[in-house]
Amino acid sequence: MPWGYAAAAVGTYLAADSQKDAASSAANASTQASQAGIDEQHRQFDQVQKLLSPYVNAGTGALGAQQNLLGTNGTAAQQAAISGIQTSPQYQALSQSGQDAILANASATGGLRGGNVQAALGQFQPQLLAQLIDQQYSRLGGMTSLGQNAAAGVGNAGLATGNNVTQLLGQQGSAQAGAALANGRANGQLINGLTNTFGAYLGGTF
Repeated sequence: MPWGYAAAAVGTYLAADSQKDAASSAANASTQASQAGIDEQHRQFDQVQKLLSPYVNAGTGALGAQQNLLGTNGTAAQQAAISGIQTSPQYQALSQSGQDAILANASATGGLRGGNVQAALGQFQPQLLAQLIDQQYSRLGGMTSLGQNAAAGVGNAGLATGNNVTQLLGQQGSAQAGAALANGRANGQLINGLTNTFGAYLGGTF
C-alpha cells in the first residue's frame, strides 16, 4: 500500500483513538465529580444525624417514660414510675411543707384536733401525687415532641440526601452513557475512514 494510503489510514485511526480517549477522560472526570458529591452528601447526612441523635434519644426515652406512667408498658413499670415520683426529693419536700401548712393553719384557728384537719391531711398527699404525675407527664411530653421533631429532621435530611444522591448517580450514568456513545461514533468514523481509504486505494482514486 502506498505511503499516502497508509498515512491516511493511520491518521484516521489516531483521530478516532484520540476522540475515544477524550470521551473516556471526560466521563471519568464527571464520574469522579459526581462521586465526590455523593460522598459529601453522605458526610453531611452523618453530621446531621450525629447532631440530632441526642434529641432523638431523649425523645425516645421520654416517650417510654410517658408510657410507663400511663401503664401501657405494664403495671410493674407504672408502679415503678409512680413510686419514683413519690420518693423524689420534690414530692417529699412539698408533702412536708404542705402538711406543716395545714397543721399551722389548724393550730391558728383552734381546730387542730378536728376531723376536718385529718381529712385535709388525708387528701393532701394523694392530690399532691396526682398533680406531680400530671406535671411529670406534661414535661415528658415536651421532651417527646422535641425528639419527634428531631427524628423528623433526620428523616427529611435522609430524603434530601437520597434525592441528591439519585441525581448524582444519574449524572454518573449519563457521563458513562455519553462516553459509550462517543466511543461508538469514533469507532464508526474509524470504520468509515478505513473503508473509504481502502476503497480509494483499490479504485486508484486517492
